[in-house]
Amino acid sequence: MKRIALSLIIFGAFAAPAAFAKCWGNDAFQNCVDESGNSYAVQRFGNTSTVNGYQQKLPGEAWEQTGASIGDTTFITGQAADGSTWTETITNYGNGTRTISGMDGKGLVYNKYCTASGCN
Repeated sequence: MKRIALSLIIFGAFAAPAAFAKCWGNDAFQNCVDESGNSYAVQRFGNTSTVNGYQQKLPGEAWEQTGASIGDTTFITGQAADGSTWTETITNYGNGTRTISGMDGKGLVYNKYCTASGCN
């Protein structure tokens, strides 16, 4: 079993900032369960990863998120069980510096500048 960190960046409001999951499978396909009992199916192909998540506390609440990386930039799209969608773009500049921008599931646009010390 592998132990991976599921980041807030990947899972938006659906996961804790540093939730850990136990995963099994190979580099192309893994199943994971986190400390709260939520489960995830992770598929990787080239520079694209797709995560399907299922929340333990809300049976039937499923969501999907796809991220593709090109160079230092990652593009993320997702859809919640209620049909709301979100987008996010993360550009890494090195040494923990990055910009994060997107639109959340309520249509609110956000932009953040982050360093190794945190984001504003």
